[in-house]
Amino acid sequence: MALLTPSRRPADLSEKPVPSALPRRRGTGARRQLTAWLFLVPALLVFGLFAWWPIVRSLLISFQKTNLVEPAVWVGLDNFRTLFDDPLLGTAVGNTLFFVALCLLIGFPAPLVLAAIMSTVRRGAGVYRFLVYLPVVIPPVVAILLWKWFYDPGSGLFNNVLGKVGLGPYTWLESSDSAMLSLVLEATWAGMGGAVLIYLAAMVGIPGELYEAAEVDGTGIWRRIWHVMLPQLRSVIGLLLLVQLINTVQVFTEPYIFTGGGPENSTLTVLLLIFRYAFQDGEYGQAAALSFLMVLTLALLSAVYLRATRSWSTS
Repeated sequence: MALLTPSRRPADLSEKPVPSALPRRRGTGARRQLTAWLFLVPALLVFGLFAWWPIVRSLLISFQKTNLVEPAVWVGLDNFRTLFDDPLLGTAVGNTLFFVALCLLIGFPAPLVLAAIMSTVRRGAGVYRFLVYLPVVIPPVVAILLWKWFYDPGSGLFNNVLGKVGLGPYTWLESSDSAMLSLVLEATWAGMGGAVLIYLAAMVGIPGELYEAAEVDGTGIWRRIWHVMLPQLRSVIGLLLLVQLINTVQVFTEPYIFTGGGPENSTLTVLLLIFRYAFQDGEYGQAAALSFLMVLTLALLSAVYLRATRSWSTS
């Protein structure tokens, strides 16, 4: 009887050839990508229709003279020339930068300080977080009308309280020296709650070992905040800084309802000037030109932030 060598071993009939799964995987991956794109297309269409198309449309209108009813007339760069010749543009830009500076000076560190204090509270933490976030829930117009009564020079809450200690009365919104500061105080109160909760959530993620090591080294509370907490919150601080810059550059509701840009145009902002061009003067071309410049400014701020975060991640 001939011995069977391994090369001549009969095949096991119970073993079945395993079909290659590679073509099936390719087909499955292609179907998954197609399905993902089908789900993504409606969102892209909505985003393009309501976000990108208005930007493109405003750019086209900025080179036209139109009232949005009659046929538009192409005027080239005339709208931009008229815009830069308007003395109110410099006033609006200066007021907007002043508003941004005050918000960064007052409104940006306030949520971080409040979050650091609230992170040490153990009893009633939920109540404090609710009270801090409550202004965000209140509609902006309602909040501004409420603060407008607070600022009333006659029967307002602030003058009544200050009058009991012999101060005032103050013309909060009627004076060009205090009107912008009054707007910043209300804007800080109204928008602080969201930033506080974000800081609190980020502080929870800081490893406790870092604080323990710093405490063992004998560092005080302020050094622990400076050398432990702030470095761990760097990315969150940068993100909230960008968000606040974008929001404050686009300030409109506060000056429109509080003062209408007065007194003496001391609270006239860029967005309020766009509103005046479009809906008071009917100069839609100039309004579109200034709007497009605003878009470029916001895009520049976003690019600076992305460049900064990229350098932070590599450092």
